[in-house]
Amino acid sequence: MELRHLRYFVTLAEELHFGRAAERLHIAQPPLSQQIRQLETELGFELFHRTKRNVQLTIAGQVFLEEVQQILKQLEGAIQAGRQTSRGFRGQLVIGFVSSAAYNILPGILRTFRTCIPNINLELHELTTDQQLQWLQDSRIDIGFLRPPIEEDSFCCEIIYDESLVVALPESHRLANQPNVSLRSLQGEPFILFPRALAPGLYDSIISLCQQADFSPTVAQEAIQMQTIVSLVAAEMGAAIVPESLQNLQRPGVVYKILQEPTPKVALAMIWRRDNTSAAVQRILEVVRQVAAT
Repeated sequence: MELRHLRYFVTLAEELHFGRAAERLHIAQPPLSQQIRQLETELGFELFHRTKRNVQLTIAGQVFLEEVQQILKQLEGAIQAGRQTSRGFRGQLVIGFVSSAAYNILPGILRTFRTCIPNINLELHELTTDQQLQWLQDSRIDIGFLRPPIEEDSFCCEIIYDESLVVALPESHRLANQPNVSLRSLQGEPFILFPRALAPGLYDSIISLCQQADFSPTVAQEAIQMQTIVSLVAAEMGAAIVPESLQNLQRPGVVYKILQEPTPKVALAMIWRRDNTSAAVQRILEVVRQVAAT
């Protein structure tokens, strides 16, 4: 039994006329009659009552028709699913992101992607930059949003967003009511930073900024996530220099101040394996570039 036998059967069941069914199928009538006979022989029961005047489905033929129509419907669905997947409009993507990305460009990317390509399931993991590099290497994520620089030839990397640095201070700090703050005025203050290994690019930018103000920060506490750093600031454990988008994280007990000194721009990049040519990855790259351009 071949798929064409089932299509011939369904067409004849719809037309109940060999001539019209043959015309729809673009074949001659005798071959159609022969194919239906072969199908009935293989099935072991008659599908049609035939007379010189008309053609009617048997009771078994009616039951068989209902089942075959479901099979063909499922087959069409499978074809569409395969086609959409091959074109990057269906499937799953696993995404890693640094915590600060959730406060700048990432929400817009996810919102646009869900609107444009709703049939791709997104699995999100909040990971530090070094974790994302390892997960990419192990093929545990498809694309990452992290802090550059990246020096790995097996990855592709594109800058999608950059921003200035601001200082986060406890609400009770002596400079909390100032419209802006000189970094030099924070010399000797305890600072909260993250370990350099987690995001060396951002870490080095912060240290360099302090050194330009003629001091090295006194690190009182270290924390892995930006939310934790801000929470420690609220607990009056020290000050922190953070990307300006962290101002969107409105935490009671914390105020953000623009620095009087010019600050370097810190970048956010998207990264993916060079050998990952999946259509779904190409689709999200297109969306990210679209959002970043606006």
